[in-house]
Amino acid sequence: MKIHEYQAKEIFAAAGIPVPRGEAVCNVAEAVAVAESYGRPVMIKAQVHVGGRGKAGGVQYAENVEAVRVWAQKILGMEIKGLRVNKVLITEAADIVSETYVGIIIDRATKAPVIMVSAAGGVDIEEVAARTPEKIHKLAVDPSVGLKMYQARDLAFRLYRDIKQVRQAADIIMKLYEVYWKVDASLAEINPMITTPDSKVVAIDAKINIDDNGLFRQKEIAALRDLDAEDPAEVDAREGDLSFVNLSGNIGCIVNGAGLAMATMDLVKHYGGDPANFLDIGGSSNPQKVLTAMRIILRNPNVRAILINIFGGITRCDDVATGIVMAYEELGPEVPIVVRLTGTNEAQAIKILKKVNLESAETLDSVVKKAIELADQDSASAGRIT
Repeated sequence: MKIHEYQAKEIFAAAGIPVPRGEAVCNVAEAVAVAESYGRPVMIKAQVHVGGRGKAGGVQYAENVEAVRVWAQKILGMEIKGLRVNKVLITEAADIVSETYVGIIIDRATKAPVIMVSAAGGVDIEEVAARTPEKIHKLAVDPSVGLKMYQARDLAFRLYRDIKQVRQAADIIMKLYEVYWKVDASLAEINPMITTPDSKVVAIDAKINIDDNGLFRQKEIAALRDLDAEDPAEVDAREGDLSFVNLSGNIGCIVNGAGLAMATMDLVKHYGGDPANFLDIGGSSNPQKVLTAMRIILRNPNVRAILINIFGGITRCDDVATGIVMAYEELGPEVPIVVRLTGTNEAQAIKILKKVNLESAETLDSVVKKAIELADQDSASAGRIT
């Protein structure tokens, strides 16, 4: 789960991490009122759950109230990577002397939180990691012990030479780790963390992603979810108890089990296709799940074929077939659908599929190749296959 920058800054401030004053607003009048109350230049920052806001024009400096009015009008309602900006953060502009980076993620290799710091802050950290990895310093933290001040101070020395700034940065790193642990974060990041002309160290940006598996004990954090800022397909998938990730391809995939889903997508790529999504209906045999999955995939205009691959164990093939028939009756899909159902109640499933002139493919390779073939055809000539 992602939260907005202004929400992350509120969490930072509560933990004692220094951040500039700021307030999220939904319209131009509120933006102007907040800026007037600050009585100084401000930054206007689009609040959307994607990176690259600055490059898209969603982060602007406003020296006066009139500039606030102009930029708020332009940013509110704009789209950044397909997401509409419904809120902007009005925050005090800072005089910046230097910019650094601090972030915490889970490292699957060490099975521990890893703190990363870099003096090359304020830019895409992925680019820094790719081109100049020596500029990134890492520390794996033993979760049974936690972060110690001497470790935080050592990281801070990688960023600053001024001892006063080192102490401030070490304190911020300690508090960032506490936030990371307390809210069940999968990512906690400050980019950039700046120094000001009076040698203060301040977090002028904030990013926190929450591990969904921890939300059951994070009621206050879960309440921060902004459904309007999320992909509608992912919202529907979550409500339908489906595991779904949108991708950039044109072959919609419906599979049961994460491992089988990954293997299916790998085979699609192997034969030259491009998956449009990861979608796992899980071990349930509920036909409604299949209907929901079809509705989500058909919403994507890039999908040119749908590949359904089910290995029935707990999941019953006849229930999945019933869901497919329901989707035909209720949604009337215009893209071709290819199916492979094998396992529990396979024979019954094949009979059910005949109601919509579908047959189950014999092998995974054959069904994947057929899906790619149909996706490559002109959508106007695509039809149901048998």
